Amino acid sequence: SVLSRYENQITILSDYLEEFPETDEPVWILGRQHHLKADKSKLLVDISARLWFTYRRKFSPIGGTGPSSDAGWGCMLRCGQMMLAQALICRHLGRDWQWEKHKKQPEEYHRILRCFLDRKDCCYSIHQMAQMGVGEGKSIGEWFGPNTVAQVLKKLALFDEWNSLAVYVSMDNTVVIEDIKKMCWSPPQSSSAAHSSTYLHRSALGRSKSTAGFCAGWKPLLLIIPLRLGINHINPVYIDAFKECFKMPQSLGALGGKPNNAYYFIGFLGNELIYLDPHTTQSFVDSEENGTVDDQSFHCQQAPHRMKIMNLDPSVALGFFCKEECDFDNWCSLVQK
Repeated sequence: SVLSRYENQITILSDYLEEFPETDEPVWILGRQHHLKADKSKLLVDISARLWFTYRRKFSPIGGTGPSSDAGWGCMLRCGQMMLAQALICRHLGRDWQWEKHKKQPEEYHRILRCFLDRKDCCYSIHQMAQMGVGEGKSIGEWFGPNTVAQVLKKLALFDEWNSLAVYVSMDNTVVIEDIKKMCWSPPQSSSAAHSSTYLHRSALGRSKSTAGFCAGWKPLLLIIPLRLGINHINPVYIDAFKECFKMPQSLGALGGKPNNAYYFIGFLGNELIYLDPHTTQSFVDSEENGTVDDQSFHCQQAPHRMKIMNLDPSVALGFFCKEECDFDNWCSLVQK
């Protein structure tokens, strides 16, 4: 019990940024700029609003007979959950949504959280991710790399009608613009829309509308780009471009870390990356009868960790979210610059 209290204790907010240096350099967090000297509290609020997924214990065994905790092996799966959760927050609540302790949150927020609870019937649970990983050659309890977790999220998103995301994982460092546009503009695949009796009509906007009442507008895009930024160590030639990615308004950060030690990178200060760390084991939390979730343990309220960029393993995956087509067009021009 002493250990569990220690693992679950969360430092009070006033201690949050003690270790940040006094500097004029801006801090970038997922496309937003903060100034430490002017307003540390805004930075604090921005970081604590991100959903934080960590190791959990005492959930129902994966696959019925598998592990009931992901401690020691689930860190990259948790980082993938964090990146996806950030995309869903941008989709339903907006990038500038803020979380406050004990404050009533919109229903969409609780619905997003329920997608990630550690239950086999939640669409992005550790159960679903671990079992989907078997098809990617990873047995349950085996550590994932950034590319594997991206492929698993892509497959799971196909079963998620509420969020209706188009997930594109780039291969060979290449983003094919035509493929993404085709994917995001495809007519909706639902049980009723898939029947041959459903005819598609072109609306005045030139977008597909089906007689089943579905509007096939632009599907929000989750774009994941696995990269190798060096051989055994990150090549310094990539550092500036890597940092630029965190400045883009579409940024969902990056998955990466060190061998068998995954982190969710959300920004940088100078030559240090800021990340959320999943390596804390907390007890399983279920939803209440009314559908809300006790969310205290899903927000990191202690000082975020930092590491020097040069200590990063060269295998990473960048994430971006484009809610509208214009967001994607803007992202393309930023990348080309």
